[in-house]
Amino acid sequence: MNRKARRFVDLSVPLDHLAKEPFPPEIQYSSHEEGAIQAAQYFGLQPTDFPEQKAWASETVTLTTHTGTHVDAPWHYWPTSEGEPAKTIDQLPLEWFYGDGVLLDFSEKPSGYEITVNDVKQKLAQIEYELKPFDIVLIRTGADKRYYEEHYFQSHAGVSAEATHWLIDQGIKVMGTDGWGWDIPFSVQAADYKQNPRDGVLWAAHYVGKEKEYCQIEKLANLEQLPRPYGFTVSVFPVKVKGASAGWARPVAIFEEEE
Repeated sequence: MNRKARRFVDLSVPLDHLAKEPFPPEIQYSSHEEGAIQAAQYFGLQPTDFPEQKAWASETVTLTTHTGTHVDAPWHYWPTSEGEPAKTIDQLPLEWFYGDGVLLDFSEKPSGYEITVNDVKQKLAQIEYELKPFDIVLIRTGADKRYYEEHYFQSHAGVSAEATHWLIDQGIKVMGTDGWGWDIPFSVQAADYKQNPRDGVLWAAHYVGKEKEYCQIEKLANLEQLPRPYGFTVSVFPVKVKGASAGWARPVAIFEEEE
């Protein structure tokens, strides 16, 4: 009887103060020796009571819920969604975050390009796949390879509001990108708006969440490592931050292969 082996692909970026995000994390590292001093203070001991004066190592991290790979909740987009109070990250059903994955590779598109409905339809036709409700759609732009480069947050193709509407209408609740944001870079949006102020330019795809409830994963990574565009499972459970607009996540693509 054939046995199946599982292969796991990490789809997250590291939390790293060297990353070229607008709001990188601040990470304070405490050594084992510092841990012995801390433990001694807590429990009425001496650092010398611990083997080689070493106890726990620890880190203190200061960051936003949108730093690193994370899932945006509907509350991030607007106070309401579909006429009801928008859900925060701790209120979302876990079932949304474990399902069949679909990779749409737009890494050939330049930074600032806005992915259209036709682009999505053509890519699905190219890979011969029809979306079904609760698939988790992953958009590859290649921006994760610039995570440590200046202007990283301006170096991705984004998804249009119309394409976002269309994906939700296919029953998609969770969609993600390896770019800094789901929309085109904010610098491109701002320049367009300043030239011709009008509705539907600033943060247009995010604002789709006012009308239709959905979540987006931002700052994915390693999508080029997926050996096929579908036929795998995605696990992307967000951290449960009470009342928050987002939660950090470590998404993983899981492939089952015959041994």
